[in-house]
Amino acid sequence: MQYRNLGNSGTAVSAYALGTMTFGAEADEATSHTILDDYADAGGNFIDTADVYTAGASEEIIGRWLAKSSAAPDMVLATKGRFPMGKGANDLGLSRRHLRLALDASLARLNVDHIDLYQMHSWDPLTPLEETLGFLDDAVSAGKISYYGFSNYTGWQLTKAVHLAKARGWDQAVTLQPQYSLLVRGIETEIVPAALDAGIGLLPWSPLGGGWLTGKYRRDTVPEGATRLGENPERGMEGWEKRNQQEKTWAIIDVVVRTAEARGVSASQVALAWVAQQPAVTSVILGARTPGQLADNLGAATLELTPEEVARLSKASAPDLADYPYGTPGVEQRSRNIDGGR
Repeated sequence: MQYRNLGNSGTAVSAYALGTMTFGAEADEATSHTILDDYADAGGNFIDTADVYTAGASEEIIGRWLAKSSAAPDMVLATKGRFPMGKGANDLGLSRRHLRLALDASLARLNVDHIDLYQMHSWDPLTPLEETLGFLDDAVSAGKISYYGFSNYTGWQLTKAVHLAKARGWDQAVTLQPQYSLLVRGIETEIVPAALDAGIGLLPWSPLGGGWLTGKYRRDTVPEGATRLGENPERGMEGWEKRNQQEKTWAIIDVVVRTAEARGVSASQVALAWVAQQPAVTSVILGARTPGQLADNLGAATLELTPEEVARLSKASAPDLADYPYGTPGVEQRSRNIDGGR
């Protein structure tokens, strides 16, 4: 297992993190504990959860594992707050009031007195950013968290938060958790450059595109059985109908599968390795329902794609961008003409 700095901090984390959204839902407690054991045995040391995962059950399952596992002292623990756990008018958002209660509740469920990385689960347009960042700086000073980060922020939101904290002399964010895969590369236009500029590490979620990049789905054949889309073909952003109709989806999957066959590895491992080798990426978040799925995914930890393989995958999955302002070579000249014919 390779280790990398957690963003711009001095803490080392494994290049593949264990996402735990399945715990208490698709994976019962015994299975979840086996997954955690196997992950630790493979050298993984970075566990990612959130208070809303299975209404707190994920944190509780992790907490009981930490209490009994000899690997617990080596684990870097990350969780998130932002979304409601109850029905009160203030039981959501990034206000001081809600974050104080949410953080204390997460500490209790995880059965720890300290969380290594506390992440804001998404932007809150109603709470002043100063209020949120002030709380996080206080939480670091109080010893409740070591670092903080964001999840699902846009480029401008990330940049605003970084520069406001710097101007106030507050602790800086170290990570951002975005959706990123060969099927979802939109973050490369604004978010990746913003992260690189700020020295912030990316923690990509859904690196397999909700299961699409495993190679298990077939064109025009609605998934069935115990898979994410088999249980719910229209599940979220990964829904079957929309992606199945896009020729590019199948072109990307074809290149992934052919690359995997040539290397004698799984399609999942190729897709994960591509994400892990992208700029600014600190740790790729793996989600697994079973120990078998985790074992296959962890095979990516020893897979180094060649520059030629990365180039083929990147070409097949290149996002469609408007010419301006992202464009192609020569855009500077076109922009001068647009701006005044200079």
